[in-house]
Amino acid sequence: MSKTIKHAVIVCHPAEESFTLSAAQRYAETVSARGQEVVVRDLYRMDFDPILRDEERSGAPGEDVVAEWALLGDVDVFVLVYPIWFGAPPAMLVGYIDRVFGAGRERGFGGDTNLLEGKRLVSLTSSGSTRAWLNEKGVLNSLRTVYDRYLSDVFGFAETARYHFDGVGPESTERDIRIHLKTVEDSAREVMSRLQPSWDQTSYKRN
Repeated sequence: MSKTIKHAVIVCHPAEESFTLSAAQRYAETVSARGQEVVVRDLYRMDFDPILRDEERSGAPGEDVVAEWALLGDVDVFVLVYPIWFGAPPAMLVGYIDRVFGAGRERGFGGDTNLLEGKRLVSLTSSGSTRAWLNEKGVLNSLRTVYDRYLSDVFGFAETARYHFDGVGPESTERDIRIHLKTVEDSAREVMSRLQPSWDQTSYKRN
């Protein structure tokens, strides 16, 4: 029997009634409906501590980080879901990368294993600005460079994928949000099809 693919959805937004959390939920529901495993880590509701302390930089992960890796288990796909604030991810998510992803490297655990080697990294980002404006300011290209290519090189991710949703804000209509969430669902299906090329997406049934 083949191993069940596992997704870890790392979501970061202070408002529970946000598009970001809705996107994370829709992604989780989509992969779960396909029979794949998913664990959701809601950083704000977890009250995650993003501060990287000197002892952790020296190779001793905090107890909460050790517990986080134990909870995550053997993950195949890490999905980062977050809004773009001032051209970057929220500080709490950056802290999660620093502390949790960083502890998955050889330096973190003091061994010769990299817990992220060969895994997949998917990013679902949103902003109130238009894609054209973000491209003009170089924001999306910067994120691809730092949070896709760089993290892939540093942590050994086998593949990265990025899906962005623009024009998301208080003025967004229900129709706009429905369209975006359908795109999140399509993105999840695309990720699954890349992990299991033999899977026929046309046979997928929504609940």
